[in-house]
Amino acid sequence: MSRGSKDKYTDKQKRKAEHIEESYRGEGVSEDEAKARAWATVNKQSGGGNRRGGSGQQKSAKAKKQSREGSARRAAASRRGVPRKQSLQEETVAELRRMARAKAIPGRSSMRKAELIKALQQAA
Repeated sequence: MSRGSKDKYTDKQKRKAEHIEESYRGEGVSEDEAKARAWATVNKQSGGGNRRGGSGQQKSAKAKKQSREGSARRAAASRRGVPRKQSLQEETVAELRRMARAKAIPGRSSMRKAELIKALQQAA
């Protein structure tokens, strides 16, 4: 179920959410779930309400565009069946450290990316 006032959304965002909601309803999703998914999609694509005066995360237009493009690229890759990450080289250092922590690799906090990759490969 969508929550809160939609006053800070532009007419275009409202139309987009309505269209997405109709698509989900056509697939047999309940009305509340369709509405929640529609607004979540609008928020993901545009970063929330675009009218001035709202609270929440402030992103520049350029940052919003990059987020949308990245999201669209990942979605297209998923439809083609491409896995999100194909190797440890593509992971960030933070993600590699999280993986190393899960495997209880000692000294992980001071390791560089190449060292983390090597340690994770040896631990596997």
